[in-house]
Amino acid sequence: MQLHCIDTGVAESVDTAIPLVVLHGLFGSADNWRSHIKQWQVDRRVIAVDLRNHGRSPHVEGMRYAAMASDVVALLDELDVERFDLLGHSMGGKVAMTLARLHSARVAHLIVADIAPVAYEHGHDEIFAAMRRVETGQPTSRREAAAIMEEEIESAPTRQFLATNLVRGDDGVMRWRVGLDEIGAGYEDIIAPPDGDQPFEGPALLIRGGDSHYVLDRHRDAVAAIMPNVEWQTLEGAGHWLHAEQPEAFRDAVNRFTAAS
Repeated sequence: MQLHCIDTGVAESVDTAIPLVVLHGLFGSADNWRSHIKQWQVDRRVIAVDLRNHGRSPHVEGMRYAAMASDVVALLDELDVERFDLLGHSMGGKVAMTLARLHSARVAHLIVADIAPVAYEHGHDEIFAAMRRVETGQPTSRREAAAIMEEEIESAPTRQFLATNLVRGDDGVMRWRVGLDEIGAGYEDIIAPPDGDQPFEGPALLIRGGDSHYVLDRHRDAVAAIMPNVEWQTLEGAGHWLHAEQPEAFRDAVNRFTAAS
C-alpha cells in the first residue's frame, strides 16, 4: 500500500538538515498542515503523510497503530529517508510513539502533540453520526453539508474541520474521502494505547494545550514509561487543535526542541 504524502523534497540549501515527518490526527490530513509546511520547508525537507483511510491514501481494513506505523516506515523507505524528526498530533501522535518504539534508531527527535499513551473513552459518536447524515443527505455543496452536520455537532470549527474531507463526485454530490467504514470498524484500536513494548529512549517533546483534556497531569507516569527523556510544554489558552489555534507558538516549540539537541 502506497500512502499519499506532501513532500517538499530536498532543496540544495537544506540538504544536510534532518527531514521532518508530520502525522495528522483522526479525520485530518496532510493538507491541514500546509501553513506549517510552508514555514518549515525553508530550513528542511518536510514530509506530511496521509495515514491509511485518510486524505488521499488508500482505504484498507485495520487501524492498529503497529500497522499504521509500518505504513509510514514503508513510505519513508520508498523515499530513501533513513533518519528523521517525527511529529504526530492526536491519533498521529500515537502512530508516532509506536513508530519511535519499534524503530528507535531512525527517530532523531519525537514530538507528540496533545495526546497521551493511554486508552481513551469513546468520544466521537456525534462526529460519526454527523458524517453518516451527510452520506444519507447527499449534499451538493459544503454549505449544505455543514447544515446537515449542525444537527449533530454544535461546534462550527469542528464542522469546518470535517468539511475539509469532502470531495465532489462526478454527479455533483459531496462525499467523504476518508474511509469512514474502516475507521468506524477500527475505532477501538484508535482509542487504545500505542503499540510497542520498549520505551523510546531518545529526546522527546510533549506539547499539550492548556485548555485540552487529552493530556492531564495524571498521565505523567504513562508518558514517562513510553518516553523517559520527555520534555513537557503547555500552550496556555490552546485546546486540542493547538497547532491551528496557536501556530506560531507551536512551531516555535518544535523548532527550539529539534535545534537544541
